[in-house]
Amino acid sequence: MRKLSITIAEVLVLAVAALAQAPVTMQHQHTPEPSLVAGGQDWAKRRLEKSPRHGEWVQVKNGSRTVNSFIVYPEVKNRATAILVIHEIFGLTDWARSVADQLAQAGYIAIAPDLLSGAGPNGGGSSEFTDRGSVGQAIGKLPPEQITADLNAVADYVAKLPASNGKVAVAGFCWGGGQSFRFATNRPGLAAAFVFYGPGPDSADAVAKIKAPVYGFYGGNDARIGATIPKTQELMKAANKFYEPVNYEGAGHGFMRAGEDPTNTVEANKKAHDEAWTRWLGLLKKL
Repeated sequence: MRKLSITIAEVLVLAVAALAQAPVTMQHQHTPEPSLVAGGQDWAKRRLEKSPRHGEWVQVKNGSRTVNSFIVYPEVKNRATAILVIHEIFGLTDWARSVADQLAQAGYIAIAPDLLSGAGPNGGGSSEFTDRGSVGQAIGKLPPEQITADLNAVADYVAKLPASNGKVAVAGFCWGGGQSFRFATNRPGLAAAFVFYGPGPDSADAVAKIKAPVYGFYGGNDARIGATIPKTQELMKAANKFYEPVNYEGAGHGFMRAGEDPTNTVEANKKAHDEAWTRWLGLLKKL
């Protein structure tokens, strides 16, 4: 009897362990965890877990494509302006999702599409990549026309939500910063474009299509992107378009993320992060 009891106990333990693992599998199927190839972002993940706001994954259709997108709703009485958040070259990370959450905290509907949807291993998205090199290569292979179509589909989706007032602005970081500027050349109805350390269009024809005001946020120590600003100013001025770039002294590329990272040792990144958020929120209030 003693031997039989031990065997039954062991079976029960195994059964309980199997049941405990089952919900995790289901959760992964419906709410994929973003890639962390930008570096450890446990701090961003913890912030999301503590958020009292409603965030969820939605699947936005673009023809035969499905764009997995993370959306967060503000706790407000009236309909809100929507902000489309374009991720860095690292894909849709916890930090990019936390930016959406912070925008919702400020009173805006924020949606962050995973533009790598379907481009990851096994047909997945950002969550399927495990190293910077592979995700960067995948980003580089995305067809520009597909990026634009995905962004338009997401913008249309969020603009038509019952909680939306119909206004849509775009904001992007790093690679996403350049894409936010490019999206302004393809979607004339944008309320504004906020470009965080990304290059602008390099042709007068592209700039001529811009209707929205464009606000730039650049690191003073980001020479690679900083070198593109004079040409962008020249093109925007010649086309009589609104462009307001601001350089944040001493800050490097990616200062909005680095300024939140507890391991950041560059004080200028933290200062630039805080000043840029203050400026950004002030501009959003004017939309």
